[in-house]
Amino acid sequence: MATTELLTGSEQPDAPRARRRSGGLSPLTRYLLVRLALVIPMVWILVTFVFFLMRVIGDPISAAQGGRLTPEQIDERKAAAGLDAPLIQQYWDYLTGILHGDFGTAMTDGRAISDVLIVNGAATLELAFWALLVAFSLGVPLGRLAARHRDTWPDATLRVFSILVYAAPVFFVGLLLKLAFVPLGLPVAGRASTSVELALQDVDPQTHIMIVDAILWGDPAYVWDVLKHAILPAIALGLLTGGIFLRLVRVNLIDTLRTDHVTATRARGIPERRVVKKHAYRNALVPVVTVMGLQVALLLGGAVLTETTFEWQGLGYTLADYLVKRDFIAVQGIVTVIAIIVAVASLLIDVIVAFVDPRVRF
Repeated sequence: MATTELLTGSEQPDAPRARRRSGGLSPLTRYLLVRLALVIPMVWILVTFVFFLMRVIGDPISAAQGGRLTPEQIDERKAAAGLDAPLIQQYWDYLTGILHGDFGTAMTDGRAISDVLIVNGAATLELAFWALLVAFSLGVPLGRLAARHRDTWPDATLRVFSILVYAAPVFFVGLLLKLAFVPLGLPVAGRASTSVELALQDVDPQTHIMIVDAILWGDPAYVWDVLKHAILPAIALGLLTGGIFLRLVRVNLIDTLRTDHVTATRARGIPERRVVKKHAYRNALVPVVTVMGLQVALLLGGAVLTETTFEWQGLGYTLADYLVKRDFIAVQGIVTVIAIIVAVASLLIDVIVAFVDPRVRF
């Protein structure tokens, strides 16, 4: 007891002293502020890399319109777009435009990239939500099952399955799903039937998230039509992330089941199923939340192939269309937006993990 009091007394002055050195901020607050400060240079580096990479490719006006316009017309369009200015001036104008929410205007159809972000970005957000739902519904329970039956045939089968769904190209999985489910009557293209899409354009307010607009319309038939169109794209993209979740949950659950507190719980005679559910499962899910931030980039990258395969008109589908048209101004704006989304998503996941896991501090 005396030793405990001595240690406690020696430690008490250290906490206020450490707090005074940090300006009165708690470790969690310092971690969050530092993490927020790191996002700014990260976004700046990403935006700078995208800008100069697009300039290395060549002149965007000539790339998109070369052979269809005279040299004089190309020069006029360069001047109108500000591409005849020095490179540093173009870079400065681009940065200031981003700060004001202006990511440029597509050359081929004249759409503002901010409008593309609102309309097509909502479609990608909807697809990512359905894909994450499939990934969690598939990967987490199967990972738990594999951990409980470690080194048996169910575990081996599930590990092989996770490798296959992760390694298989998304477009290939999408094509297989289309061939397999066409006889069952599931839609294989678009976000909804043409009549439903036209009707949902009159929803007020229109969110551009099809399932939300269908719910606001209030017709169950429209909601079901939207859900049917989302099934195959969500499975194709969700399997990719689901394989990662499966292996991650399995490994972390096995490690958690080896800890001392779980061993002590077993020694008290508590059934194994309850041990896994109450004492090991939650701890094993913390790394899954951490990896979710990293999977945002994977989902957005997979969305390009998934949306193209299923003609799902999101950011990926639009980006592929602009690449085919060699509209590098639009490509630059969309890639910049995707880079910012990934950086912000990484920040949000770090904040969530800092609150969920008390061991995470800066």
